[in-house]
Amino acid sequence: MDKEKLIQEAYLVAHKIEENGNFPNNPNLPLMIYKGTFRLHPDDTEDVIRKVFAQNGYTNSWVDGIFDYHHYHSNTHEVMGVFCGKADVQFGGDHGVCIELDKGDVIIIPAGVAHKKLNSTDDFTVVGAYPNGAEYNIKYGKPEERAEADEDIAKVKNPDSDPVYGSKGHLFECWYNQKCENV
Repeated sequence: MDKEKLIQEAYLVAHKIEENGNFPNNPNLPLMIYKGTFRLHPDDTEDVIRKVFAQNGYTNSWVDGIFDYHHYHSNTHEVMGVFCGKADVQFGGDHGVCIELDKGDVIIIPAGVAHKKLNSTDDFTVVGAYPNGAEYNIKYGKPEERAEADEDIAKVKNPDSDPVYGSKGHLFECWYNQKCENV
């Protein structure tokens, strides 16, 4: 894997997603989408994305699609890299923002932000991972989950590195310095 050929400077799309009913979301940390990050070639496998994430401290990875129901993780942030296909994904619950994800995009989802696949191509595949290999939980937006979820989200620390660009990248300006352009 030649990192110089695989990764390009991506176009950043960022959204602060407010509370939405039983979905706490995360009004402090924006959802970040790096459009067109990976230049994937036909002979690449999902491992190229896994390796980039792992080099930057994001492990406990998996390869699959995105659930077709609203859910979130209250105890960790999550990163996903789109390996193949495209999908419309809604972030934030029923009244959240809908974003089209394409091959090569990377999505950085703050703890608490709900996400749901609305539709996709048959080949839609993502690689997911978590800062420091965190074991993630799954919450469904049930009223009885909310109090504990709010406590969990408040305890989640910002990652030490950007999942793609390491010690550089938009994560630092958006999450540490609170200076995102399209929030």
